[in-house]
Amino acid sequence: MVDQQEYQQDYPPPISNIDAVIEHFHGAIAAGKHWYLALLESMSLWTEEHETINGETLHYMVEGEAFDWLLLAQRLCDTAIGLIPEDEKYDLLFKAKAPLQLSPEEFKNLIGLSKYHKHLNFFYGVTVEEALIQSVREEVRKERYANARPRRGGEEQEAFAKIYGVPLTDLLKQFRREKHYHQTAASNLTQMKEFTYWCFKYRVKISEKARVASDTNKGLEWLRKNGYSC
Repeated sequence: MVDQQEYQQDYPPPISNIDAVIEHFHGAIAAGKHWYLALLESMSLWTEEHETINGETLHYMVEGEAFDWLLLAQRLCDTAIGLIPEDEKYDLLFKAKAPLQLSPEEFKNLIGLSKYHKHLNFFYGVTVEEALIQSVREEVRKERYANARPRRGGEEQEAFAKIYGVPLTDLLKQFRREKHYHQTAASNLTQMKEFTYWCFKYRVKISEKARVASDTNKGLEWLRKNGYSC
């Protein structure tokens, strides 16, 4: 009998399909498909959760469950210079304004069910959560001016305390401790997205359902007011 501890099966590493997806994206556009439809269709084929390009690692998934589809959109669009109208690409990547009006069902069918659900996780867990924080920061600023306390600084700490019950510094310490990140090191963009998503789940855990819904609506309203297509 083979000793289970000694026996090891070598499996080949998973094959990346990045080049195939990019080729599909370009080919669909060349065949006459609208670039936005070709983009979403190509996303459904994409399998990599992260990728390193010129020393920079792009994380398309947060916690393996929140899909940053606009980051992947930028990655694919950067390969198609000259194939996509620059103004439409800019509106999509920086304003989340799509060149075609699609229903949620059409969008879901194009990117696939799994990615659609993970896209919703990112939208509510990162995009809307960031908007909620900005909205409450503005409220804090207005309250300070109304109460003749227009001093600068500390707005973010106060905003986090209003939303999560504890200041930003305390939440960051807890987050870094759980993730085994260095407590004093500066957070990169990926870690800040992770932190925002962590804050979202923390808020859902500690708040009553009515408060969760109210705060989420506040974030959505801030996005609409600032021209973000929800």
